[in-house]
Amino acid sequence: MVDVNAFRRAQRACGPATVMAIGTANPPNCVDQSTYPDYYFRITNSDHMTELKEKFKRICAKSMIQTRYSHITEDLLKLNPNLGAYKAPSLNARQDILVEEIPKLGKEAALKAIQEWGQPKSKITHLIFSSTGGVDTPGADFQLTKLLGLQLSVKRYMMYQQGCFSGGMVLRLAKDLAENNRGARVLVVCSEITVVAFRGPSDTNLDYLLGQAIFGDGAAAVIVGADPVIGIEKPLFEIVSASQTIIPDSGGAIDGHLREEGLIFHLQQTVPELVSMNIKKSLEEAFEPLGISDWNSLFWIVHPGGPKILNQIELKLNLEPDKLALSRQVLSEYGNMSGASVLFVLDKMRTKSAQERLKTTGKGLDWGVLFGFGPGLTVETILLHSMPT
Repeated sequence: MVDVNAFRRAQRACGPATVMAIGTANPPNCVDQSTYPDYYFRITNSDHMTELKEKFKRICAKSMIQTRYSHITEDLLKLNPNLGAYKAPSLNARQDILVEEIPKLGKEAALKAIQEWGQPKSKITHLIFSSTGGVDTPGADFQLTKLLGLQLSVKRYMMYQQGCFSGGMVLRLAKDLAENNRGARVLVVCSEITVVAFRGPSDTNLDYLLGQAIFGDGAAAVIVGADPVIGIEKPLFEIVSASQTIIPDSGGAIDGHLREEGLIFHLQQTVPELVSMNIKKSLEEAFEPLGISDWNSLFWIVHPGGPKILNQIELKLNLEPDKLALSRQVLSEYGNMSGASVLFVLDKMRTKSAQERLKTTGKGLDWGVLFGFGPGLTVETILLHSMPT
């Protein structure tokens, strides 16, 4: 007689899911934030809107961003002039670019993660791909499978239009897959290109000015698996728990709608307050089983949505000034890359963690939290345990 429970147990991993490798990538075109307002108004044929340009300069100056990376260039806009208009039929042109370029940028990040992982790509059993733009069938997950030469039997999951919380969401899904499928190795990719939402300025909708000032392009890849192979795989973090919640009474604070002129998004000024007022509850639910309530005893990996969000979180939770330093660094160097951003912070945190352990003879912060937040408002909370190097 078949023991179904024993059969099920044999399919599951013994240990927790771990982050085994991380890779990141950006387009070659680097944008200097200090000169971007003049550049942006020129390439969108909007130099005559002098008052709006001055306002945009102030927004860029307050963004705390120094550089961003963008697939959009002057040559691209000359070939596709409707992309630079505030509202013009342009979805076909945007789709042609995104469908091709989003998987290619994801491939760059994935190759770096695979190289660090140290295992042949044939051992990747699952692929999770997330992107805000480029909705297509078959999707970017299928295209990446071909670009990387993954096994045809790889189990694929394609997540479109999730927005900025997707960096946490994909880790939550990867944890479930790795722990419930013995031997699973999950390749997670977030690839974001702002062609989907780029457009010229409008003096009737200032949401767009903020978006044009903070969003950048980038891709991040993570390999997640349980029961690491000793001597080959070197896990960086255990994914101890993962949860998702919707902030009450936050509908419409961040939303986006795909139209003929591309992705139309709205950002309310209440977002920093809504996130910071509700984040403590998520922290308490995650860390109460461990008996941890000192938030300064944790390492912090927070989606760098903007300086006001980071400032409000720091203020509401009485965090020490250095706790969100890496999120601010990613914001400064890359802008807001939607779901990929928090994985860039994760990459920087593993480097910082290794350096601190070397300086302190193996000692460092053991427990940490990764926060992703975006449309909904949706909050992803990932409890991490740092692994010894």
